[in-house]
Amino acid sequence: MDHPLDRPVWSALTGRLSKLAIRRDVDGSSAVRLDPEIGVFLAAADGSDGSRQALTKLARLHPGSGLVEPEGKAIAEVLPDVPVVSRAPCVQMTAAALTPGSADDGDVLALGEADADEMLALATLTKPGPFRSGTLRLGGFIGVRREGRLVAMAGERMKVDGFTELSGVCTHPDFRGQGLAGRLSRLVVSRILARGEQAFLHAYAEHAATVAFYESLGFRVRARMTYTVLA
Repeated sequence: MDHPLDRPVWSALTGRLSKLAIRRDVDGSSAVRLDPEIGVFLAAADGSDGSRQALTKLARLHPGSGLVEPEGKAIAEVLPDVPVVSRAPCVQMTAAALTPGSADDGDVLALGEADADEMLALATLTKPGPFRSGTLRLGGFIGVRREGRLVAMAGERMKVDGFTELSGVCTHPDFRGQGLAGRLSRLVVSRILARGEQAFLHAYAEHAATVAFYESLGFRVRARMTYTVLA
């Protein structure tokens, strides 16, 4: 592995997020899976038979697991005992600086356990990506309320050496067009940059408008990835 973002899930779950990971070892090789209450992500140490067996065990224990792997190098393609539900091309984007723009935090609130149900409901409605009841434990989530309702949010997800992922960016359909996603994304990224890290994210390659939105904030495509969901 030449770069920690080449295999972001493995890098995160064997590094900064290791306390949130479930690990299986077979014949000296390993696979790791994020706590199912927090997320869906799964990764293997390498393409060895032992790693694939460990990956298969975790996938069977926790259906709906997802892998984020470099395009053309998907271990999930060689797991004969675990059917693939879906496979989608993604882009991995990074940002070392933000473009000029508003990062007003006047009405922005820190989100925590008391907001968990509303956060899950908003993510379920808007589908920004895999989101579970405990995803907020990954940290850094902020949001905006209107008339007491949570209408927009953004936060952090995978954390590897020198990088933290922007994730969970979503806005209720009734409140789109007000720049909320941009403001919240800028605030999350600015905090990541202030820690001396770079920000990264993953977006579906076919969602051109989403990719363009993140490019407007300062993100650039680093690599093409494949997101695979296992049965």
